[in-house]
Amino acid sequence: MSFSRKKFLQTGSLAALGAAVTLNASAETRIVAPNRKRVLRVAHLTDIHVQPQSPAPHGFAAALHAAQNLADKPDIIFSTGDCIMDASSKHRDVVVKEWEVWNSTLKNENSLEVVHCIGNHDVWGWTMPHATIKADKHYGKLWAIEELKLKNRYYSFDKNGWHFIVLDSIHPVEPFGYTALLDGEQFEWLKEDLSKVPASTYVCVLSHIPIVGVSVFFDGAKVHGSTWHVSGSDMHRDAHEIKNLFWQHKNVKLCLSGHIHLIDQLEYLGVKYLCNGAVSGAWWGGDNQEFPPAFATINLYDDGTSDHEIHYYEWKV
Repeated sequence: MSFSRKKFLQTGSLAALGAAVTLNASAETRIVAPNRKRVLRVAHLTDIHVQPQSPAPHGFAAALHAAQNLADKPDIIFSTGDCIMDASSKHRDVVVKEWEVWNSTLKNENSLEVVHCIGNHDVWGWTMPHATIKADKHYGKLWAIEELKLKNRYYSFDKNGWHFIVLDSIHPVEPFGYTALLDGEQFEWLKEDLSKVPASTYVCVLSHIPIVGVSVFFDGAKVHGSTWHVSGSDMHRDAHEIKNLFWQHKNVKLCLSGHIHLIDQLEYLGVKYLCNGAVSGAWWGGDNQEFPPAFATINLYDDGTSDHEIHYYEWKV
């Protein structure tokens, strides 16, 4: 998410009453089976914001090393967007260098499989008015799709008995900017994808922007009278529709996101939502509010449960 976030906030915001901060009052109480078996251990790295300038390359490498050197080593990395510092407002030569640093660091400093989704800073040119950029074939998400070697901007896959869905949260708002939602095509795909998953298979959903979250109330949200106003660029505007869909599929158990650079967790109607901070902290400027640069590890179990831990790592040169 941007170090100049306010310029991206859109007038089509989501209004929520103050009572919304009590979201986890309806959290499911779960009894953990003592004989559950872990089937996958994930390192969740998000909002890395790579750029050629120090300390970003060193910090990214340090986070990768910290994750891989854990005594309990992860099986896989989930990267939920904002891989590079900013493609949205930078010219081609700057973006080329940022993707070069991203790819070379992953190649040289990482040995784990990586799953990617697209963040708003990975999208090229959306905040730039130049007609020549809009005419370029890489304008928008195509460049990020190519660099991250994605088969599509949203997709799903199965691994170790769980089903994983990677969403595309980022959609343009005229004249410049973005908002968080699933376009009609993607929402229909999501409904179909979930309908094909056996009820006995548990589901984890990845998105860059939180579907729902608590930390959004401490990041740009405003209070007017008795009403909270949460920007559509901070949390999914279609959270109600997504929640209803998840309620129809009780095997959806976990949602992972980033974007806010803050850390929170909540459970609602049997789904655990984790917003796991930022590898870059305050965009490589130290702590963002109360939260230093960090990544998370998540353990997934064969009974649909999960647990997680936040890791604050040494990122300075």
